[in-house]
Amino acid sequence: MPVMTEAREDHKLELATEVLRSGGAIRLQALGTSMLPSVWPADLLSIEHAPGKDMVPGDIVLVARDARFFVHRLIEKDDDEWITRGDSLPQNDPPVAEAQVLGKVSLIHRKTGDIVPKPRLSVFGRALAWMVCRWDLFRNVSLRTHSFWSGGAYDILVAPPSRPLSRGRPRPHLRGQDALATAGKMSARQELR
Repeated sequence: MPVMTEAREDHKLELATEVLRSGGAIRLQALGTSMLPSVWPADLLSIEHAPGKDMVPGDIVLVARDARFFVHRLIEKDDDEWITRGDSLPQNDPPVAEAQVLGKVSLIHRKTGDIVPKPRLSVFGRALAWMVCRWDLFRNVSLRTHSFWSGGAYDILVAPPSRPLSRGRPRPHLRGQDALATAGKMSARQELR
């Protein structure tokens, strides 16, 4: 069954890539914690095609790399390579070509309302991202608090990325703290099954 699921996920990624490259827009559900506090797990992201010249450092972009999607902030762009990084990650991602940047996040949908992403984190946001990056306990408490205050809208399973979940299952599909986006509307709990 894993081969069938993997083929299905590859098809979803290819379809989403084709829609964006043809000028369309898609909605993806975010997974992972690399973009905290800007993007929380289970946020629904509206991603629109945007020409490279319209994307500027500070935009939250969708990157296709290693047969996966990553939603990270654009840090720097040159003619040859673009640099991205998750808000709560300590280092930049490997450089990517402009063709790998598929679109930019135009709206973040949450139960509490819609948010237009800001091109820069506030001082408070940067401090929060720094703490989430360095302290597993703080990240876990933040995720649980966010889940509670958002009305329990999200079923978040919390564990440091390198350790097994409290249920004893490893999470091999979430590597590090990448903000992985999936083209389906699976919750974090369904993704783990």
